[in-house]
Amino acid sequence: PSDKQISSCDPALRPIIRRRARSLPTSPERKRAAVRCQVPGCLSRMNRVRFADALGLELTEVKVFQSGEDPSIPLHVLSRLSINSDLWYSSLDLEFTMQCLVPDFQQPADCMDFSSRLQTQQVCLERVTSSDLGLSGTIHVRNIAFEKRVSVRYTFNQWKSLHELSAQWHSSIPEKNGQDQVDVFTFFLPVPPFLLQVCSVVQFAARYQVNGREYWDNNRGKNYSLTCRTHPLKMPRECEESWIHFI
Repeated sequence: PSDKQISSCDPALRPIIRRRARSLPTSPERKRAAVRCQVPGCLSRMNRVRFADALGLELTEVKVFQSGEDPSIPLHVLSRLSINSDLWYSSLDLEFTMQCLVPDFQQPADCMDFSSRLQTQQVCLERVTSSDLGLSGTIHVRNIAFEKRVSVRYTFNQWKSLHELSAQWHSSIPEKNGQDQVDVFTFFLPVPPFLLQVCSVVQFAARYQVNGREYWDNNRGKNYSLTCRTHPLKMPRECEESWIHFI
């Protein structure tokens, strides 16, 4: 029959086309992030994971766990957890040591005669602490006059050569008698790392200049000395897991 004889009520026939699923379009930033591997000879691209439900597709399988039912863990995952556990326990037995300067004297502020020494000498070291960068300390001086200078004279080689640095005013406090005032000065003495060798010694004394006179606190003629010693270190609990990853 001719085309004119075909009824206009018949539906138009269309070819069946199977469309392949396509990934969602990516933004320019994601396109730039999908760079090629930089290893020579490697032409692969970075892998990106897309889930079927995010694309509007059906999931291959849905697993429903009943109450009290434990999921099945692959053997290779269990073995890896066991290895990490062994490394964790072995890391607890590791010992570390470091060199630091240790005072060879009792901190003056902890001595019973600290106030009397200050009254006699006009100047007295209060306390000194050490770190990996150097020595920090505080010095007390009697407020004889407003204009004053406090410094620390020190040596690394048994006074074959010496250095001196100025201390900085920190605060003023009343003396125990409540009538006079004491000025507190602070200082920082840098110690080069190459000098931190076992048994090396740093010595120093405090110098106070006021009203054209000077006063010293040299630990009753013995000077204040600190000796470099080796100390064991314990690994902090928060660092143990990161140490496993380092291994």
